[in-house]
Amino acid sequence: CRSSGSIWRALLIVCILHAFCITEIKLSAQQQPGMPGSMGFTGGIVASNVPPKIQHVTFSQRLGERLPLDARFKDERGRDVALGDYFGSKPVVLAFVYYQCPMLCPLVMNGISSALKVVPFTAGKEFDVVLISFDPRDTPEAANAKKRAHMQHWAVPETADGWHFLTGTEQEIQRVTASAGFTYQWDEETQQYAHVSGVLVATPDGRLSRYFYGAEFSPKDLRLALVDSSQARLGSIVEELLLYCFHYDPSSGKYGAAFMNIMRLGGVLTVGLVVGFVVLMRRRESRQVAERHA
Repeated sequence: CRSSGSIWRALLIVCILHAFCITEIKLSAQQQPGMPGSMGFTGGIVASNVPPKIQHVTFSQRLGERLPLDARFKDERGRDVALGDYFGSKPVVLAFVYYQCPMLCPLVMNGISSALKVVPFTAGKEFDVVLISFDPRDTPEAANAKKRAHMQHWAVPETADGWHFLTGTEQEIQRVTASAGFTYQWDEETQQYAHVSGVLVATPDGRLSRYFYGAEFSPKDLRLALVDSSQARLGSIVEELLLYCFHYDPSSGKYGAAFMNIMRLGGVLTVGLVVGFVVLMRRRESRQVAERHA
């Protein structure tokens, strides 16, 4: 009958989503850490054997803190902008880089693009990507050249309006980096900045929501972070189920499996299957009795 068919379709959807959760758990368990750079650190905690001159290079979490949205910068076209111009209606993927960086910063940018290619949201539509140079010597011309090269490399010109390459004065840069817990240090010997690599996701009202460390990023983590940070503006039933199966762990900077929730989901699925089977059998029995009476 039609109602029993609806029951089985609903249970099938739950089964598929539950299997999807389990698959995501297996995939997350197989993920490898990001690649290190020559003068950068890919972890959130600096090891004790780091040379003393760069022991203060950190990327500490400031979850829930609000960014200084009135900080002033120039975009890649040389226009005066405020950081808040990129907030208001969409979550923001934020990274601190510098455009003359020889190795680590390009890896971070490529890591963002590589992950976003798998994410079912589009930069410029559902979210924005904001890159802030922490080198006050960087110019809008350097930012524009870096953006054009990056967009061409990834062959995604349709998302160019969603990527913003900013430069600014040392004072404005430090206002933003300090609020995000990002510190860096110039090394005279190598003529490079020492810094920790990573990416942030911020809410539409400018609050720091998620930190991910390294130079390679999990598409699943970024996807869930965007949904988590969107203030209910993004997401479907699939993302809602994934957020039920996975919780963000600030200590690891990753989304980990919420095993208790998965067990609850499995219990609900089992009960649903049993109830659906009983209902189907009762309806079939009633139909057979009616046919015999007829």
